[in-house]
Amino acid sequence: MSQQNLKQKFVDRNDEQEFLNSHYKTKSPEFIIIYGRRRVGKTTLISRFLQNHPGFYFMASEEGRSGNIRDFADVAGNYLNDQEFKRITFPGWETLFKSLVSHRNFYPPTGEKVIIVIDEFSYLISKDKSVPSVFQKIWDLILCNENIMLIISGSSVSTMETEVLGYKSPLYGRRTGQWQVEPVLYPYIREFLPYDEEELVMLWSVIGGIPAYLRQFNPEISFWENVLQQMINKGSYLYLEAEILLHYEFREAGNYISILRSLSSGFTNLSSICQETGLDKSMVSKYLSVLSNLHLIADEVPVTAHAGYRRRHYRILDPYLNFWFAVIYPHRMEIETKKGSEVLESVKAHTSPYFGKMFENLCMDLVRTGFFFEDLSFSQLGRWWFKEDEIDIVGFDEISGTVLLCECKWMNLSKKKAKGILNALKEKSSLVKWKNPERTEVYALIAKEIAGKDELRAEGFRVFDLSDLRTESLNYLSVTL
Repeated sequence: MSQQNLKQKFVDRNDEQEFLNSHYKTKSPEFIIIYGRRRVGKTTLISRFLQNHPGFYFMASEEGRSGNIRDFADVAGNYLNDQEFKRITFPGWETLFKSLVSHRNFYPPTGEKVIIVIDEFSYLISKDKSVPSVFQKIWDLILCNENIMLIISGSSVSTMETEVLGYKSPLYGRRTGQWQVEPVLYPYIREFLPYDEEELVMLWSVIGGIPAYLRQFNPEISFWENVLQQMINKGSYLYLEAEILLHYEFREAGNYISILRSLSSGFTNLSSICQETGLDKSMVSKYLSVLSNLHLIADEVPVTAHAGYRRRHYRILDPYLNFWFAVIYPHRMEIETKKGSEVLESVKAHTSPYFGKMFENLCMDLVRTGFFFEDLSFSQLGRWWFKEDEIDIVGFDEISGTVLLCECKWMNLSKKKAKGILNALKEKSSLVKWKNPERTEVYALIAKEIAGKDELRAEGFRVFDLSDLRTESLNYLSVTL
């Protein structure tokens, strides 16, 4: 496979395609909501699905109501093969849809279900707050009795969750299905770039699984050269993408930027964030709640904490935002003055702690998705801490009465060093209060490289390093691709 094809290959999305196909095959009309953050691959997914079925795709703009109606009619006219339809001035969306579904060319001769896609639906709402009510009437009075599949898609997660999916939305209860498109899982990023496992972990740590970001990296050059060219370089795509993303999602982007910057700097609880940002406590609480609901940050308590536990910790979940605030944002002045190479050398010398934290995040994702410890089923999974002690990953399997206790280390470990970490884990285990003492305890370690893995496994420890990660990833892909 050529490097160009490697970059452009449609990766993952098997579950999403199955979801869309299953709804298309029903005997009833379908109203599907697809949403997810910018650049996550919604449009590519929908366009690929539409290739095999009759219908058309329309992307809304910020132009306003009349402009969008005119443009929609133009796209619909092309589908209908009717130039006159394109010239009609429709007074509103309802009239347009009535004319559309009653047109002689709307349904194909085979009688197949027709797909109508409206992408970036949140643009319509931002210009006209009555749009959800208008489309409620369109669905109830026009489309719900037609052999159609209406797909509404949007990149503003907050708008889609409140104005379209929310309980107070006029569209609430009309949808027949919804799907939030997430970044591709870690094993799939090797389908974009031909890196070794260490570089793939580092790649995930700086841009995550966003397909549009992954395609910015040139497979012909090294990881760090790509970071320099595509991130630490004025005018590059990923240099300002974080600000564009936040301004797109939030009206008060400046306050969100201040909070995310404080989190990146190590201020992880409410009081320290308030002190660092100078923002009011109630305001910060509201912003943190919004960021958590959008899955940009994690709202954490110890995995053993009771329901009313208040001393929460917060951390940035999104790898790209994490790297942007940790590296790019503090060095904007140097980057603006073309000193990216100097910034890169500084970054390379001081990013070990950063990659260490991101490796913990990645390992948590891999455990949560069943990539590691697939023999266990966790009712609770998370970090644990008590006073000065902490454990990177703790999971409870209620069915088997098993507790997983796992440390994650972004380093090469000798057998002696690995055994020391596992023994320390054993000593801390009694502090984790869950089904003591009748539970079964599993002690685990995930690291960059571990010497003497076979001997450690023979002693009953579960140990994995990057070589295992590569093997398991390739096995995973051989099943899913």
